[in-house]
Amino acid sequence: MVRVGIFGATGYTGVELIRILSKHEKVEIKYLSSQSYNTKAISDVYSSLIGFCDKELEELSLEKAMSECDVIFTALPSGHASKIAREAVKKGVKVIDLGADFRFDDYSVYKEWYGGDYENYEGIKRVYGLPEVYRDTIKEAQVVGNPGCYPTSVILGLMPLLKNGIIEGNVIVDSKSGVSGAGHNLSHNNMYAECNENIKAYNVAKHRHIPEIEQELSKVFGEKVSVVFTPHLTPMTRGILSTMYCKLKKDMDVNTVYNVYTDFYKNEYFVKVLQPGNYPATKNVYGSNFCHIGFEIDKHTSTLIVMSAIDNLVKGASGQAVQNMNIMFGINENTGLDIVPIYP
Repeated sequence: MVRVGIFGATGYTGVELIRILSKHEKVEIKYLSSQSYNTKAISDVYSSLIGFCDKELEELSLEKAMSECDVIFTALPSGHASKIAREAVKKGVKVIDLGADFRFDDYSVYKEWYGGDYENYEGIKRVYGLPEVYRDTIKEAQVVGNPGCYPTSVILGLMPLLKNGIIEGNVIVDSKSGVSGAGHNLSHNNMYAECNENIKAYNVAKHRHIPEIEQELSKVFGEKVSVVFTPHLTPMTRGILSTMYCKLKKDMDVNTVYNVYTDFYKNEYFVKVLQPGNYPATKNVYGSNFCHIGFEIDKHTSTLIVMSAIDNLVKGASGQAVQNMNIMFGINENTGLDIVPIYP
């Protein structure tokens, strides 16, 4: 059994981790931390977990967690995971961070977009945790930076095209997310009266996920990829739908594009390529670790339109983190995650 600890267990990604791991046949949840609810049982805070996980929440103690756990999930604000990872690695404990601390190759990019001082950034060997790209290095990793939710949807949607040189390296991305993507903390923009019956763009041209998307797509393409990225908040709880507008390098029909995608993802259980004419919908991946990808060609402008849908809390966060854990510990990758999406 893999002994698991979760720092920040009462945020949305923390609770989603517990939901998934409580039914994982190879896992024992040993340690849960919460700054706001310590000494309470997690099932007293979230009644959905009654009978599945009733473990008591504790104040964050790195020493205790490291003595009890084989892997620690850090579901904390950016800037906290670096110190935790440095100490954990010394003790042979693996770390999977659901924040942004280990997503970037260049410290100056991290600091520009997230701020704060990060001691010995280059000194922590880490792997970007997108299994469809880095599976082999994740197997040997001590520290994994779990991808962001928007980047997951965009990178999976565009990788086959860039890898095969089918599109140009300038892409327009329109993404829409459910309110849970904004996190658990109350803010004016996330209040019911602000979100209900409303859809709005935010952080236009300056969202923190832009450099992460460009970093990973540029690696796939072999040269610089530039992304115009506009996220939108939609009145739903879960889900991301990203629509990407790509300039084709040459004429191509949808069946050829379909074959490119199915060949690229033929061994990827969690990526489902839809038949031409079928388009992804967030409802069809709700509560699951799947990514659905569809596409259409606008022949008038030689534009390939790619659409991808994920559940932002599962494939976009906690589910992908569990997928990474499975790989790191030599467990069947689907274990705990072979969940049929909830519909309707």
